[in-house]
Amino acid sequence: MEQEHAAYMTEEGLRKLKEELDWLKTEKRAQVKERLKIARSYGDLSENSEYDAAKEEQAFVESRILQLEDQIRRAKIIRDEDKVEGVVTIGSTVTIRELPDGDEETYTIVGSAEADPSKFRISNESPMGAGLLGRRVGERVGIMTPGGEIRVEIVRVR
Repeated sequence: MEQEHAAYMTEEGLRKLKEELDWLKTEKRAQVKERLKIARSYGDLSENSEYDAAKEEQAFVESRILQLEDQIRRAKIIRDEDKVEGVVTIGSTVTIRELPDGDEETYTIVGSAEADPSKFRISNESPMGAGLLGRRVGERVGIMTPGGEIRVEIVRVR
């Protein structure tokens, strides 16, 4: 059996997951149930696209509920007191400089449940996140990405 790994997240991230779970279990389930009831009233279910769509939505909602319950059960909260000064850890905001061109980018390393690359919040399990973990300011590191290896220097960690 595969060993479960912790779902690292901030207190805020855990709160958001719990809010989404509560919403899905109460409001969304009731909405889907009502859609199914209405679709059934149309008669023959074998050619009822409204019924099929509602069943698909129900399956998605139930799947998401299971996923959220699992993440919440495995949650390990990232606390500031667990961080080491100047070392990249989950919860750190790190500025890197790409080598040799010198472009700088800043990312916050978060657990996969909170990752949002469009907001520069990258997962600790992503190639970049994993490659930066444990590194210190001033270190240069090669990180294997899907597009090939990139070299970066760690400029700042906070």
